[in-house]
Amino acid sequence: MGTVTALYRYPVKSMLGEAVIAVAVTEGGLSGDRVYAVLDETDAVGSAKHPRKWGALLRCRSRLDESGVVRVVLPDGTALSVEDPDLDVQLSKLLGRQVSVSAAVPEHGRLERAVPEYEGGVPDAVRESASVDATGESITSGSVAPGTFFDFGRVHLVTTSALARMRTVHPTGDFDARRFRPNLVVDTHGGPGFPEDAWVGSRLRVGEALFRVVVPTPRCVVPTLGHGELPPDPAIMRAVAREHRIPVFDLGRLSCLGVYLDVLEAGTVRVGDAITLQEAA
Repeated sequence: MGTVTALYRYPVKSMLGEAVIAVAVTEGGLSGDRVYAVLDETDAVGSAKHPRKWGALLRCRSRLDESGVVRVVLPDGTALSVEDPDLDVQLSKLLGRQVSVSAAVPEHGRLERAVPEYEGGVPDAVRESASVDATGESITSGSVAPGTFFDFGRVHLVTTSALARMRTVHPTGDFDARRFRPNLVVDTHGGPGFPEDAWVGSRLRVGEALFRVVVPTPRCVVPTLGHGELPPDPAIMRAVAREHRIPVFDLGRLSCLGVYLDVLEAGTVRVGDAITLQEAA
């Protein structure tokens, strides 16, 4: 049915992350994933979903070193531990305002999202409630999942079939999986596009871990932004909006690629592990 071809985690929210060969999965998601975030003085959680305010975070890379300490590589190549006070200084310079790196989730954990111009980027009711902030961006405000720095699901999966399908829709676009910030990339061995849609509600065995497939992943503006050597491409999400707007809960038809997973059984997942679909219990 499929094989894990890549594993990624993002120790600091909205920064570039790291590829790993194997990773422990707990009920909280992948070990080391989104354990820190950048906060401003209003306790807004740094997210490139608001590119004018936080997009520069994607110029930084976060990783765990051999001792398990999270380090951030800044755009100039300087690597600093999250425990180094100079990291807050350097990130504040990068973002143009006072910010700090924190493992403590604020009580309300405010998350701001730019409203995309393409259809299906946000529910219609949310689009109608958007307001223009000081950056001139039309935004909506929500919150991170309680007690975490995740937007919604703890684990995010994309398939090679979905990416291949999108390459036929937008042939000049670079549908590199990293644009979509997955935890698991699954090679579905040339199957038809978007097979993951049919997995919703089922259980997915991956290596030692067992997941429940919760919902298709609605896509924001982040895949259109530059990610390391991947250049910005606003047409990426226009193509997804044309090709794959589907019903999500009671939110209407949203532009989706990938699925969110919940963890049912902890265990280690490795690149090369087979995936097995099980009917919902």
